Amino acid sequence: MHQQKIQQVIDEVRKVVVGQDRMVNRLLIGLFTNGHILLEGVPGLAKTLTVNTLAKVLHLDFKRIQFTPDLLPSDLVGTMIYNQQEASFQVKKGPIFSNIILADEVNRSPAKVQSALLEAMQEKQVTIGETTYQLDRPFLVLATQNPVDQEGTYPLPEAQVDRFMMKVHIDYPSKADEMEVMRRMANMHFVSEVNAVLSKEDIFAIRAMINDVKIAEPLENYIIELVFATRFPEKYGLKDEAKYIQFGVSPRASINLNLAARAMAFMEGRDYVLPEDIKAIAEDVLNHRIILNYEAEADNVSTRDLVKIFLEKIPINKSVTLK
Repeated sequence: MHQQKIQQVIDEVRKVVVGQDRMVNRLLIGLFTNGHILLEGVPGLAKTLTVNTLAKVLHLDFKRIQFTPDLLPSDLVGTMIYNQQEASFQVKKGPIFSNIILADEVNRSPAKVQSALLEAMQEKQVTIGETTYQLDRPFLVLATQNPVDQEGTYPLPEAQVDRFMMKVHIDYPSKADEMEVMRRMANMHFVSEVNAVLSKEDIFAIRAMINDVKIAEPLENYIIELVFATRFPEKYGLKDEAKYIQFGVSPRASINLNLAARAMAFMEGRDYVLPEDIKAIAEDVLNHRIILNYEAEADNVSTRDLVKIFLEKIPINKSVTLK
């Protein structure tokens, strides 16, 4: 039943957005596993439109925040306002108090704003004055970055990047998809209306079912091997790759890879994980957690390239001794 509703969600989004099924899939995985998503792609690839449309289909509160260098933490979380009539301070909550937050061009905001966002992402709460407020459930931050124009930006600290469950690279559409986009958007009478499909109760029910999806021990071992290969590549015979890696992934990688693989299996209609589920989602979970050195930049090697090599060369062993 819930798989059918998920397919209805995808069909509704397709009424508006063309050729971004992979992005929609990753956004839903983040929603169903309580994980935040970082979207990276050049302007004009429908990142904002997709998130906005998805929020409507899910019938959730949605706020878009344009991150700029002059943004203040109070613009994000809220502030205390003095009420002259009552001679007292009152709390004015900011846009962070919504179910889905689109942090547009998140790397354009200064460190104080990023720190405020970090508390909201990790603790699901914000502090205004001396009072701490719990955020609504579900709470999901979808942040975008433009990889081209880096002038005047504040690169996200590694600690904050690690808080994102996945970093999803958005590519250009195919010729057929771009033809459809052109025809739709060049029609000034085109109306993007969608129907709400899922409720909050449905989302919490789906989360409970994903939690019951089984993952066999050999596949759990495979996740651990992938994670440790990024930390100690020489031990896995990856000497050529080792010279590019400064730091491997954190333990959040293994946690999120497990969660994302189970969500992927559930959305495919299964209550058990296959190796293909792990391999399909590994790049998005691992690519932003591997920290490269200057040699990698000089040789034009990306973390995505390294993840593909890990997936090719790390075998799935049925029995692994954990040390």
